[in-house]
Amino acid sequence: MSVVTTAAALGAPVGRRGVVMTMGALHEGHLALVRAAARECDEVVVTIFVNPLQFNDPADLERYPRDLAADLALLEPLNVTTVFAPTVDEVYPAGRPEVTVASGRLGEVFEGQYRPGHFDGVLTVVLKLLHLTGPHAAFFGEKDAQQLIAVRRMVADLNVPVAIVGVPTVREADGLAMSSRNVLLSETARSEAGVLWRALSAAESTYSGRRALGEALAAGRAVLSGSPGVAVDYFDALDPASAMPATSGEVIFAVAATVGGVRLIDNVRSAPA
Repeated sequence: MSVVTTAAALGAPVGRRGVVMTMGALHEGHLALVRAAARECDEVVVTIFVNPLQFNDPADLERYPRDLAADLALLEPLNVTTVFAPTVDEVYPAGRPEVTVASGRLGEVFEGQYRPGHFDGVLTVVLKLLHLTGPHAAFFGEKDAQQLIAVRRMVADLNVPVAIVGVPTVREADGLAMSSRNVLLSETARSEAGVLWRALSAAESTYSGRRALGEALAAGRAVLSGSPGVAVDYFDALDPASAMPATSGEVIFAVAATVGGVRLIDNVRSAPA
């Protein structure tokens, strides 16, 4: 496994190249993406880059966990060909880019509503990293459902010649989705955070049990209401193709909430029986 900090050092693909884009602070969820890429591709590039464009809160950017040595130790046994860990100057040599990717309506709902400009920053860095790494396929976690939808839409709309592969969410024993932010949770907050998965499960089981979408949402919100220490931004149903609010058919139940000062997101896909 080689570790490089410049795009020039990446070289051209040898066979089918897969890329896994991360901001470091790796956990089993990231490693599941790497394993999926290794199964499907001849070589795997993992990027580690904390992208300043997708943080609308400077304090959130500052406290984002970083431990490159620990990340490399986790990747070493996984048949990773190259780790690309560029500096901000390598990715944005002229400073904050003047021209960026606009996420459109996708960037105005749910996560976009609570984090203005977030998806513009995500899509801009994803497009840049796709150009820099030159992969045949890119692997993204389904935990960030709206992000995955946005990346797929960008690739389709802009004719980017790369396959976007979604990988199922990896969970803790109590159902909490693995996230780099979980390490910031206190012991009390970590215990409370399990309610997010319980709420999603309640909605999913209600909806798949032939109940109306409104009833399913009410069931999930009722679970959350029993945890006053959890500040909910939204608990709603997204259309899996557009990320717009869903009204029927297959949906993604999605939640965003702050627990002990740490903002977490999660989702589950569901369809009426």
